Amino acid sequence: MSSGTLPGLPIVDATTPAVLVLPGPVTRDETPRLCAEVHARLAETGGGTVVCDVAGVGPPGLAVVDVLARMQLTARRAGGRIRLRDPDPALRALLGLVGLAFEVERQAEEGEPAGGVEEAVESGDPAL
Repeated sequence: MSSGTLPGLPIVDATTPAVLVLPGPVTRDETPRLCAEVHARLAETGGGTVVCDVAGVGPPGLAVVDVLARMQLTARRAGGRIRLRDPDPALRALLGLVGLAFEVERQAEEGEPAGGVEEAVESGDPAL
């Protein structure tokens, strides 16, 4: 009896990151609980990424920025990271203003159009 590899694609273990939904409004008092949840979810999955759904956090403010920064620090200490899902444009601007860079889920590459968007062509444009 011989053992060999089967033809075709190798089996890939697809893992989905843990999702943590942040209810709004988020206050600084919730920081220890949210950080503990990030740590627990990273421990369950053995590291990697925790997706934080921030669609419902309400109007962004420094309290939200503080909570997200502390959650990211907790994730980094545990060998993971945080990815934001559905952040409000104002929240993204505020995070950029204070110098915090977060990965955003389903974010188009810089200079690339969003999926399903076609560039308009003018009739007088020369052919490339």
